[in-house]
Amino acid sequence: MHRGEEFKLVRSLAPFSSMSEPGFQKLARLSYLQTFPTDVVLIEQGRPADMLHVVVDGTVELFGEHAGNSSTIALFRPVSVFILAAVVRDQPYLMSARTVEPSQLVLIPSQLIQELMEEDHAFALAMIAELAKGFRTMVTSIKNLKLRGTQQRVGAYLLVERERHGSLDRFELAYDKTLMASLLGMTRESLSRAFNALRQYGVRVRGREVIFDDAARLAAFAQPDPLIDHPN
Repeated sequence: MHRGEEFKLVRSLAPFSSMSEPGFQKLARLSYLQTFPTDVVLIEQGRPADMLHVVVDGTVELFGEHAGNSSTIALFRPVSVFILAAVVRDQPYLMSARTVEPSQLVLIPSQLIQELMEEDHAFALAMIAELAKGFRTMVTSIKNLKLRGTQQRVGAYLLVERERHGSLDRFELAYDKTLMASLLGMTRESLSRAFNALRQYGVRVRGREVIFDDAARLAAFAQPDPLIDHPN
């Protein structure tokens, strides 16, 4: 993709679609388009939030660290913006971020975002809406961790992935099991045990391949919930 195409993708995002044309041209002129290889740390928790990041290609993992432990918080695919709250509040990043695969991002200076929000009322309202969306997504993640057991959590995740693949009964997981386990708040060993246990509910996992024998049976066990699995 050329630079102009990437910025068309940025323009299509809800926070930027309502901006005035002069404001968006200013944003495009003062932002940066960069390509990163796999496993590059883009930001570190505790550091000043100097840039807003927009994923236009690839996948980015947000993760937290404490006392020698590390856990995946969220994964971002194109086209999406992450860690908006730190930029708006001019506070340090609460999470770190790294690329899961070769990725392309647009980096927008935080000061520019703050200036444009003051200048453009429609843009400011759109940013508030995006912050609200991020909050709701985080609440559903917490509900998933606190209200479901390990096997239900994994089962619900597989059902969502099945929907993402057009309700196919055979597809491949996008990520390796280490990353998937971290995202779901468990060890890789616990994830493997969950996969084995879920065979009785109509789903098999071999490597990255997922095979559904009875999606309805798994759904009856995992109890998918739109207020957890499909936030909006």
